[in-house]
Amino acid sequence: MGHPHLPTTESAVAAIREIAREFDLEMTVTDDIGADQISRRTSAGVFTVLDPDGSLPHEAFVELGGSPPISVQLFAEDDAKITVDGVEFEDVPRDSVPAFLRSVHDGLAHVKGKFFPPGWWLVVPLPGDETYKELVPRGTLSPWMSRQVR
Repeated sequence: MGHPHLPTTESAVAAIREIAREFDLEMTVTDDIGADQISRRTSAGVFTVLDPDGSLPHEAFVELGGSPPISVQLFAEDDAKITVDGVEFEDVPRDSVPAFLRSVHDGLAHVKGKFFPPGWWLVVPLPGDETYKELVPRGTLSPWMSRQVR
């Protein structure tokens, strides 16, 4: 039951578009982030426009409407940063992005209060044994998060 590997930013965006359709969400994509724009590729030389393999680094920024508001920043390095209602999940493998979004919109994602480490945590379980957890910044729960407390 492997996931189809998402080799490109375009296929990742296509997979997110499927989920947006499935859950009837507005979707905005900014995918003109090329080598000429600031990326976190600091290792490349100042005037290097192409990647070593000759391709342009390609990134995309996707915003999904609905509740909770979600944005996905897809990086050329095969990972993504997903922001759910202000909580940032860094270094999510690009292949896991569709499952992550589905988990949030299927109501599997939830908020847990913990004494140690203290605070509210947004927990996003994925199929298999993958689970992402991030501390809710400033400990304030949005209305959406308050409904997800378990």
